[in-house]
Amino acid sequence: MNKKNSNNKFIKGLAVALLLPLAFFIYYQVKVQRSVSKKIISLPGYYGVDTVINGDTMYHKVEELTLTNQLGQLVSLNKDLKGKIVVVNFFFSTCPTICPKLTQNMTLLQKAFRKDPKRESSLQNTVHLVSITVDPAKDSFQALRAYADGYHVNHDNWWFMTGDRNAIYNYARNELKVVMAPTTGGAEDFIHTQKVVVLDTARHIRGYYDGLNEKEMKKCADDIVLLTLEKRPKK
Repeated sequence: MNKKNSNNKFIKGLAVALLLPLAFFIYYQVKVQRSVSKKIISLPGYYGVDTVINGDTMYHKVEELTLTNQLGQLVSLNKDLKGKIVVVNFFFSTCPTICPKLTQNMTLLQKAFRKDPKRESSLQNTVHLVSITVDPAKDSFQALRAYADGYHVNHDNWWFMTGDRNAIYNYARNELKVVMAPTTGGAEDFIHTQKVVVLDTARHIRGYYDGLNEKEMKKCADDIVLLTLEKRPKK
């Protein structure tokens, strides 16, 4: 048993070691280079075209979603996380298959952006993780708190959310578009996806990633760093 725990710790440590350096290297290296030259940065693209007006493409902007987090707080993803990059995935706490691995990989993402006292600045306050249950009837906020604590998450920048089932399923299908199959509206209608979605500060979809794949999650971390360098026009 001790040997198994040691192996798990080694794998987790290795994953974090692989995840952290490139993300922070890109952030600081590109930031410095941008200040001394007109370096072109290839930013993550946009997903979901709503309309094309006079040759200008209007990309989908994700609408508001208000749910209850694991602390029992009623929170809104756009209003309360204004100015932040948001990373979203879907799960349910009693899932025996993909969800434990998905959540474990999300913890690696959180560790990649944890506060580092040795650095003058941190990306922790720029990125917020959101895990939304697709089984809200069973996943009360108390159940989500217990689930989150089991993964030792930072509650300040990772919300586990529950609430109205129809609102959640509409958000997954029509806003984030993680499931393309039409809804049946019945009890058998159940979303089970391993996709992780990145939303920029304007709530455009900027990336889909396989949450069960460590390399995909590493790319997710790198893309988030690049998005922090994106300049937006002042309104």
